[in-house]
Amino acid sequence: MKMTLDEKTLDSLNEEIRHCTKCRLWQSRKIAVPGEGPVPCRVLFIGEAPGNMEDKTGKPFTGMSGKFLDLMLNEIDMKRQQFYITSSVKCRPPKNRPPKDDELAICKENWLNKQIYLIKPQLIVLLGKTALKQMLGLNENLVNCHGRIIDYHGIECLITFHPAASMRFPKIRKEMKKDFQRFKEMINT
Repeated sequence: MKMTLDEKTLDSLNEEIRHCTKCRLWQSRKIAVPGEGPVPCRVLFIGEAPGNMEDKTGKPFTGMSGKFLDLMLNEIDMKRQQFYITSSVKCRPPKNRPPKDDELAICKENWLNKQIYLIKPQLIVLLGKTALKQMLGLNENLVNCHGRIIDYHGIECLITFHPAASMRFPKIRKEMKKDFQRFKEMINT
């Protein structure tokens, strides 16, 4: 299989991510998790941070949240392999705490912005409050803003819940399913 220049560039960026020591998160990680998916890719999913399974495998959304994300995609006749999937930060925070503001800023400036440039998405799906805060600078309650589309430098961003919240709360799951139906409509037009 022949690689494109962008794939080669993304591979080198991913290698830099795997060796990153720019913020404190590297000290407690096992494996950094750059993300995975086709390049270029029409849709980019951004979650919060690697969890325990991701920290062991180096792949995004491989734990319980990943299984739930796969289920949500399957319900709209899609597969995760169609999309590029990454997280707001690339290393697991200690004790699964939310990433801190400086960690989000460092990761966005050094890695996420470059990934977006190379992946060239037309749509970014923001999975949860952390991704919303990092990408759009919004600190809103997701109950009030999920399903909205907001422009980010010419790229549409769809706001929805993180799979972990949807697994725990039936009302949130119902709303996330509506958001994923909207997502399906958006990419099928």
